[in-house]
Amino acid sequence: MTNGSTEPETKAKGPPKSVWREYFESAVVTVIMALFGMTFIVQAVKVPTGSMQNTITIGDHLLVNKFIFAPGESLPFLPQREIRRGDIIVFKYPGNHYDPKRDDRPDNRPITTNYVKRVIGLPGDQIRIEGRNVIVNGQPLPEHRIEATDKNDNKSPLVVDNDLPRKPGETYNVYYHPGSGDEQSSEDYDAFKHEGNGHELVVPKNKYFVMGDNRENSEDSRYWGFVPRDLVIGRAMFVYWSYDESATPSDAPFPFNFISDFIGNTRWSRTGTLVK
Repeated sequence: MTNGSTEPETKAKGPPKSVWREYFESAVVTVIMALFGMTFIVQAVKVPTGSMQNTITIGDHLLVNKFIFAPGESLPFLPQREIRRGDIIVFKYPGNHYDPKRDDRPDNRPITTNYVKRVIGLPGDQIRIEGRNVIVNGQPLPEHRIEATDKNDNKSPLVVDNDLPRKPGETYNVYYHPGSGDEQSSEDYDAFKHEGNGHELVVPKNKYFVMGDNRENSEDSRYWGFVPRDLVIGRAMFVYWSYDESATPSDAPFPFNFISDFIGNTRWSRTGTLVK
């Protein structure tokens, strides 16, 4: 039986949340969102070698788009697509099936170490190498070839010696030592000996042929074979931080040495650089 009052009933409020509880809940949500993003959307990777100089330099830290090559059928309203020739991809190193002894290094573990290379051959492509020309399906790839040399420290970007005007269709750069490369042929590389007839090979289904832009300082599909589709992590997007590993470390006491090295040896001009 009611007392005739028209005022709405109010529920009793619980005790107010403490500041620590609010911080904890915010931290949990942040961690969940970060894990979701790192699992399905983006991933950060560091470039430890010079196989992609000068497109990507040693010490570059990249953000990788994992969503663009997500497995399964691409939906028209989502930013997904198939891997294309010329894409720079990050993948798990598949291992050298032709010479497994070359993998006996702690910094080069199959299915563990991340590699960054450029896609040259798609499934079904016929590939051969004639000097500096990469022939795909009977046609030379339109690559902009630049002559460049290494510095003595092997960690700095290449020094450009000769850069001719870019021709139509040359959308990316590759680097060769001056006066070298003209005598190279497919017969010089393990993949062509094992997978082809010594002159030409065909990229199998669901696999890709990749090469580094620093053509004479890159162990890639020419040496250890193809990249399976399921080992591809994603497409390299841009440099979010770059540290000059060739620079001399500061001898100041901690933490001033850390601050000095971070500010002085960061390549600020490369921050935000698109990888293409």
